[in-house]
Amino acid sequence: MRGPGDQRRRGRGSGREAQAADAAVEAREAAAAAFYDMDQAQKYLAGRVTVFSDLDQAAGATAQREFAGLSDAADAASVAYIGVMDAHDVADPGRSVAEYDSARRAFLAVSERLRKINHDLNGFAERLAPTMARLEAALDQLPPRLTAARDAVAAADAAIGAARQAGMDASDPEAELAQAKEALATLSSQGLGGLGLSGAIDKAEEVARIAESAREAAEELPKLGEKVRNSLASVRTRVDIVAGRVGPVREAMTTLLRGYSQACWQDLKGAPESIESGVTRARERLNEASTLLGRNEWKQAQTALTAARTELNSADRRAGQVTGRVTELAAVAADPSAPAEAVRFAVRDAQKLAMAQPGGAAPQHARALDSLVERLERAPQRLSGAHPDYWAYLQELESIKTAAGDVVTRIRAERAAGH
Repeated sequence: MRGPGDQRRRGRGSGREAQAADAAVEAREAAAAAFYDMDQAQKYLAGRVTVFSDLDQAAGATAQREFAGLSDAADAASVAYIGVMDAHDVADPGRSVAEYDSARRAFLAVSERLRKINHDLNGFAERLAPTMARLEAALDQLPPRLTAARDAVAAADAAIGAARQAGMDASDPEAELAQAKEALATLSSQGLGGLGLSGAIDKAEEVARIAESAREAAEELPKLGEKVRNSLASVRTRVDIVAGRVGPVREAMTTLLRGYSQACWQDLKGAPESIESGVTRARERLNEASTLLGRNEWKQAQTALTAARTELNSADRRAGQVTGRVTELAAVAADPSAPAEAVRFAVRDAQKLAMAQPGGAAPQHARALDSLVERLERAPQRLSGAHPDYWAYLQELESIKTAAGDVVTRIRAERAAGH
């Protein structure tokens, strides 16, 4: 039997004890529910923030900083909840009404704290949701791009293998494919965590682009071989044509040496020998290209052919300078006034444009054009003597014509600026 002291320690009656105990248990269960909700929200968001950071590193860094504060608060609330649970054992039948009330108040306080943090976590989740939805929608684009990248690498591998099996030099497309494989390895090793969503998509597209280029290059090798063979025949024909110009060039140089002053041909001296040397070097490059063709080294053969063409272009241009000089000098010797008249026409056009400006010709333009007229009048003086310097005469006329064109350009620029 319990004595009066026990009755006083237990409270004023079993009814109050039962009500206090029930209220404490109810508060404890509410606290447990609040803790569960907060804990689940924290774990869910931890995963979402990690995914967010993987998808968008820049935005994810901001989200991680905000979540870190919320997570610290949640951890502290969890510790407080566990402490309250440990401190208040409402299942103990030896508790007094006051102790039940104290437990109830502690549970209610920690429940309020847990619910507040849960509310903050849910608010953070709501703010994060639109961006996450956008990123996850974009994430759907990654798998097909990865598949396309891997398929492109496989197709390039096959094309390069076929080219090598056919005896072709596929070192260039193979080097390009190596770049694609390296980029694919980076994508595989770093993934979203290292590259972010946009970085991963860009890297996948880079892999596909490089691999596609390598495949096309490998598949072009047979066509390149045929193209180089045709070019070789074409350049050989041109070598013979350019070589055939050496004779006419020698004749033209003889004409220049005998019929004109040294100033008219000095810059062309040694042209026949220069052309012959260019033809010789072109033949050497052609022989080199032919040897490379025999080894199916199409790219190198094409480079040798380009060098041969360069030599031929230079030789052909030199030949044209000599024969063209003879034609020009013969024409001016026959009628020195004809080229001068063409230049005079250009100067007059410039004068008309200058005078058409508001207020007449600007002083600077008038002086420049007057100077050109004077030079034009003096130009025939260069044709004196037994062997006139027709070439210097033509160069002076060309200089005057160019200067007149410069005046026209300045006038039009000034007019445009004035408007």
